[in-house]
Amino acid sequence: MPVVSTTELSRRRQDILEGARRCFAEHGYEGATVRRLEEATGKSRGAIFHHFQDKENLFLALAREDAATMADVVAQEGLVEVMRELLSHPERHGWFATRLEIATLLRTDASFRERWRQHQAVLDQAVHDRLTRNAEQGRMRTDVPVDVLQTYLETVMDGLLTRLASDRPTDGLHAVLDLVEDSVRAQN
Repeated sequence: MPVVSTTELSRRRQDILEGARRCFAEHGYEGATVRRLEEATGKSRGAIFHHFQDKENLFLALAREDAATMADVVAQEGLVEVMRELLSHPERHGWFATRLEIATLLRTDASFRERWRQHQAVLDQAVHDRLTRNAEQGRMRTDVPVDVLQTYLETVMDGLLTRLASDRPTDGLHAVLDLVEDSVRAQN
């Protein structure tokens, strides 16, 4: 049996993740059957589960990757900017569909909910750190605790994701995000 390089294994793993992301986006978690995952990734069941123990671990790997990507953007530009970018270019954000599936699984699967908390902590910490830094620099209002501002912004994000998922009109949402941003900034 030929030895496969680490680079090739990594490329195969990434190919699986990209195909799985499309499959989960199109069919949802429950609808992403092994057969559909095989078709979407172009890999066999054995190859998929060589890299990921099962469908849940594959999905969690996607969710973890997406949370890390979002955390990087939040750390640099803030959660409102993540929302602006999502609103302007939803096609660039494969994590969008993953996030919707996560919301469903959090509500319906206690085991998944417990495992997800570890991954969500990365994003939560990035948002908290960004808000704290902005408050310390006088750019964020200080009359409301950072934890409350974080919950507020995350609630707005959840609402935006729900609105986009329901295919409702997005007219005026940029103005809503302006309002949200103004509401958390320091008033001079």
